[in-house]
Amino acid sequence: MTDTTDDIAEEISFQSFEDDCKLLGSLFNDVLQREVGSSFMEKIERIRILAQSALNLRLAGIEDTANLLEKQLSCEISKMPLEEALTLARAFTHSLNLMSIADTHHRMHKLIDVTQLSRSCDDIFTQLLQSGISSEELYKTVCKQEVEIVLTAHPTQINRRTLQYKHVRIANLLEYNSRSDIGHEDRETLIEDLVREITSVWQTDELRRQKPTPVDEARTGLNIVEQSLWKAVPHYLRRVSNSLRKFTGKPLPLTCTPIKFGSWMGGDRDGNPNVTAKEVSLLSRWMAIDLYIREVDSLRFELSTDRCSDRFSRLAEDILEKDSSEKDSDRGQSSFLNQQNSSLPTQLPDKAQHPSCIEDGDSQHPKFEINTTTDFVPPNLQKQNEEDSPKIDSKPIADDTHTAGLTSRGSFSSTSQLLFQRKLFAESKIGRASFQKLLEPPPLKRAGMAPYRIVLGDVKDKLVKTRKLLELLLEGLPCEYDPRVSYETSEQLLEPLLLCYESLQSSGAGVLADGKLADLIRRVSTFGMVLVKLDLRQESARHAEALDAITTYLDLGTYSEWDEEKKLDFLTKELKGKRPLVPPTIEVVPEVKEVLDTFRVAAEFGSESLGAYVISMASNASDVLAVELLQKDTRLAVTSEHGKPCPGGTLRVVPLFETVKDLRAAGSVIRKLLSIDWYREHIQKNHHGHQEVMVGYSDSGKDAGRFTAAWELYKAQEDVVAACNEFGIKITLFHGRGGSIGRGGGPTYLAIQSQPPGSVMGSLRSTEQGEMVQAKFGIPQTAVRQLEIYTTAVLLATLKPPQPPREKKWRNLMEEISTISSQNYKGTVYENPEFISYFHEATPQAELGYLNIGSRPARRKSSTGIGHLRAIPWVFAWTQTRFVLPAWLGVGAGLKGVSEKGYADDIQEMYKEWPFFQSTIDLIEMVLAKADIPITKLYDEQLVSENRRGLGDMLRKELMTTEKYVLVITGREKLLESNKSLKKLIESRLPYLNAMNMLQVEVLKRLRRDEDNNKLRDALLITINGIAAGMRNTG
Repeated sequence: MTDTTDDIAEEISFQSFEDDCKLLGSLFNDVLQREVGSSFMEKIERIRILAQSALNLRLAGIEDTANLLEKQLSCEISKMPLEEALTLARAFTHSLNLMSIADTHHRMHKLIDVTQLSRSCDDIFTQLLQSGISSEELYKTVCKQEVEIVLTAHPTQINRRTLQYKHVRIANLLEYNSRSDIGHEDRETLIEDLVREITSVWQTDELRRQKPTPVDEARTGLNIVEQSLWKAVPHYLRRVSNSLRKFTGKPLPLTCTPIKFGSWMGGDRDGNPNVTAKEVSLLSRWMAIDLYIREVDSLRFELSTDRCSDRFSRLAEDILEKDSSEKDSDRGQSSFLNQQNSSLPTQLPDKAQHPSCIEDGDSQHPKFEINTTTDFVPPNLQKQNEEDSPKIDSKPIADDTHTAGLTSRGSFSSTSQLLFQRKLFAESKIGRASFQKLLEPPPLKRAGMAPYRIVLGDVKDKLVKTRKLLELLLEGLPCEYDPRVSYETSEQLLEPLLLCYESLQSSGAGVLADGKLADLIRRVSTFGMVLVKLDLRQESARHAEALDAITTYLDLGTYSEWDEEKKLDFLTKELKGKRPLVPPTIEVVPEVKEVLDTFRVAAEFGSESLGAYVISMASNASDVLAVELLQKDTRLAVTSEHGKPCPGGTLRVVPLFETVKDLRAAGSVIRKLLSIDWYREHIQKNHHGHQEVMVGYSDSGKDAGRFTAAWELYKAQEDVVAACNEFGIKITLFHGRGGSIGRGGGPTYLAIQSQPPGSVMGSLRSTEQGEMVQAKFGIPQTAVRQLEIYTTAVLLATLKPPQPPREKKWRNLMEEISTISSQNYKGTVYENPEFISYFHEATPQAELGYLNIGSRPARRKSSTGIGHLRAIPWVFAWTQTRFVLPAWLGVGAGLKGVSEKGYADDIQEMYKEWPFFQSTIDLIEMVLAKADIPITKLYDEQLVSENRRGLGDMLRKELMTTEKYVLVITGREKLLESNKSLKKLIESRLPYLNAMNMLQVEVLKRLRRDEDNNKLRDALLITINGIAAGMRNTG
């Protein structure tokens, strides 16, 4: 498939794949006949045949004839009118997408047909037991495993969400079509459904017409959870549990969750001022509760049995009694309210504005907090509000009065306003509530009739009230949390579910307990009350700016001008103190306020809703302590304001080391941190003696080249692990991997198995970005497979760590290859004065901004240099031209330099025996197989100034050198000789892909002469979509 598939090495049969491609291709041709006419269809087919013929000749080694056919093809494309070029681009883009759908379905089908997949739980458990690992050790290691997959909104997903859904539906129809038990009429209906879906795809605009907001991006991630992971997780956990029972005699504990999920969608503020973590976190909680309500409804229907334990029967009776007493109370309350409704008091006694659950200003129950405005009224009641609302005096209220209402959770100017707003909001729900009663079964009168339905009915009632509470918060209305009628933590929700499970098991209904109920318990344990915990991320310089403002205001000097030791002394002293540092009266610029507001969100939501606070571009111990101080200070301030502790604990603070310089210093920074008594005690007390460190693959690769970045990342992980071991602190490494090889991407299993020994000790965090989220987790079947691969790879790396370099000589050779490689890379990218201009001319980098695929800017700072360009557009642009330069530049020079010194045999041994070196070379080989020298030359000839074309020629020579020495090391004659399935899949796309590249060159040429032509811009963006579909990854 591509360089991002985890089972690429498995030999597969192509018959079903080719059958699906023919079916979809035939149906798509029928659709095009109707949509564009037979005349234009002939042109499309002629171009496809020319591209296929040229490819066949090139693969056969008949280069001259292939060149002639390619020139003819390019000439015909260049003569096309704009409208025809646009239609051709759309047709070939959809053809490539349909091939990808067939490929996805083919792999799903293969997962069903194979008795025991490699890297499955059964496979790896067998290997480990045969190698001498005891069944008890295996069981404990699986149960203690902590893997977190972090979904990010990095802008590499080209397809609109609408098209992604349509593609999933087509894949599901293909799956149905592959069944042998459907009749002729059903199959005809299925073909009609496929035609409808393909027609709908063709008639849908492929392009995003506006940039997504962070909330849009977060919604995309939550939809992946709802549509796929929600179904996949119970199946995955059941598979792990069954394998454990088979090999160890014990199932996976019901609440054990080897894998959880996090997210950066809505929390990644690094270079993105548009992020709003509060709304995203509330939306995530709302969706979690909504999904639980659906599951509890289904469970109530299933658990109709009356068998239960005595304890459970008493619980059901208590619930019935409580409901009965509450109804009596409600009738009395309603009568009292009707009597009192005629008038509201104009003067209230002292502290009467506080909610009833507060005594002497202190709340007995935790409350959700969110800033609100006074002017919200449900739209359908706005007119009524204007006519009927009591006239409130709008004069300012003195600070020493007690009529000010809620502080940060609401800013209503008086209690009467507050009561009136709540009354209107409640009335707006009356119709909906009455309708809901028609859908509900009549309430049960006796607990013995159906005890599980009574208890689960109570669970549902609390969930519904929790959902309403969250809706109030999302609407901007004040609300109060009461644990008696709603849920805040997963433990509260798990308690009645586990009681149901224990009761069923003890009363001989274990088979029912282990069905939907067990699945729901596992979902609650995995997803909690938020589905995915949101990480916050911000650049270290922004925290320094905030501290500058604070220290300047306090006349302490300018924080950023202090040396590291002075910073650490100041930060440590303040962290040990008990008073807030930031005065409430401080006035700061908007950029600093944004940072302080983010910490306020962290304090108000806490670790129950949020995950880690990631510091990008971290380079010193003070970067971490600065965040710890700002976090502590804000929590003190929020606690003081609200008169109660902040919910949850403090967030984990995670330094992200990205550049080569910072990676080299990572171990020293961690040692410095852990040598500080306050920090070490804080880690032990608040984070269970666990330090998390993130390493970045993207910026390090752009900084020094892929090979040097890989080696520096390897050494940095070794050093960080050693540092933590010295202080007896556990370590979790967080891998910031992208989708493409140039940004640290590649098969998950291969990546984990090539980490340094000791760096994966049962715990791992890793990002999944952009198009990889959909590719790996967009369909439940593939999601189950990916989750299982994460589990088995981490398990194997923990119990049987990969081999380190066999001898010091190997490390020395790696250093030498890395040094030569980095010098070659930097000499080209940073030191050649023509390179930036060549990059802008030879690639569509400048035009990528039109894509609207991400909410954040393409550059961290306004600059035309490579340094401030984000890694994604850097890799994206080179992938479009098929040069894929970031993944291999410098590698050939390094390998050549060492080989020519007589070490060729040594590096061949390294390839055979050292997993890290082998995986590095294998990933580079995959990239080289997707590069195309004739296509890159076409871009240069048509788009690059004549005086810069020599640079392109030089880069193509470097590409051929890299290919030569990779083949020398692997001992193979041709690229991907050992992976024929991947090679064939790549070649199957080339007729469409080559034509798309030729079309892109022509459109770029025209657009650069007519920049305001929107149709040309659309044509270019569609070619970008098509090439991304053909390459199967972008950035």
